[in-house]
Amino acid sequence: MKKIIFLGCENSHSAQFLGFIKDNPKYADLQVLGVYSHDEQASKKLNEKFGVPVLSDYSDFAGKVDGVIITARDGVNHLKYAIPHLHNGVTMFVDKPITVSQQDAVELVKLSQQNGVKLCGGSSLRLDKDFLQLSIDSKNGLDGKTVGGYVRCPLLSKNVNSGFFFYAQHLVEVVMNIFGMNPHSVLANRMESNVYVTFFYGDFQVATHYTDDNHSVYYAMRMAENGVQSKRIVLAESNCFADEFDEFYNILHGKQQPCDVKQFITPVFVMNAINRSLNSGKIEKIDSVIL
Repeated sequence: MKKIIFLGCENSHSAQFLGFIKDNPKYADLQVLGVYSHDEQASKKLNEKFGVPVLSDYSDFAGKVDGVIITARDGVNHLKYAIPHLHNGVTMFVDKPITVSQQDAVELVKLSQQNGVKLCGGSSLRLDKDFLQLSIDSKNGLDGKTVGGYVRCPLLSKNVNSGFFFYAQHLVEVVMNIFGMNPHSVLANRMESNVYVTFFYGDFQVATHYTDDNHSVYYAMRMAENGVQSKRIVLAESNCFADEFDEFYNILHGKQQPCDVKQFITPVFVMNAINRSLNSGKIEKIDSVIL
C-alpha cells in the first residue's frame, strides 16, 4: 500500500485525482492519509465528498508517506509545502506553476536531488493527445523544418494567486513541447484583456496569445516549410488529467521521472522572462537554469 497526501487542495486537480482513486480499481493500492489547505472550506468539501481526513498542517506525516501531491492554487506556496516532505524516495507531484520565483524552483530541484525525490507535474496540457501529436510532428520534421507557429491559451490574470503566474505555465509548456525547450528570449505586451508574447528561437519565432475573455479555447498551430498542422482541444474531452495522474502513479511505483530537473523548472524561468518583458516593454533574455 502506497501512502500519499494532498497539500493545497483548492483547485480542481485534487477532486479529480481523488475521484480517480475512488472509482478506478487500478489505484486500490493508494491510501490517502489526508488533505491540507489554508482554505478550510476546500479541505472540508473533499472530506465530505471522499471521506479523506483533513490535515492540520502541511507538515503532517512528514517522512511517513510515499507520495505528495501539491496542488495549491498559488505557486508561491509550492516550495514551502514541499520542504517538510523532501525525504529519500518520496515521489512528488507539483502542479503548475511549479514555483513563482526562479530561486524557489532551483531550491526545489536541488533539495529533490539531494534526497532522491522524484518529481512530476506542471501543466497537464503537455499530455493532451492532440498537442502531443503536434510535438511528434515537429520532432519528426513533418512537412519540413519548422518556420513558425501560434499558440493560444487562457491566462485568468485577475486572481489573488500571484497574478500572471497563476495560469501562465499552460501556454509556456505547450510552446516548449511543440517547438523546443530552448527559446532564448521573449517579447510581451498587454492590450486590454489580452497578452501577446513572441517566443524567439534560433531561426524562427512563435506568436502566442493569452486571453482572459474566453477560458475554453486552447489552440496551437505549427507552420512548416511545406505545410501547416493545427489542433484545438476541449479540456472536458481531453485525456490529460488522467494521464498526468498516471504519470505520478507510475513514478510512485518505480518508473523513471518523465523529464530531467532542468527541463522540469525551465517554464518558471520563461514565465519570469515574460513578466519582465511585460514590465519593461523590451525583449527579455530567458535566464539559463544553473544548478
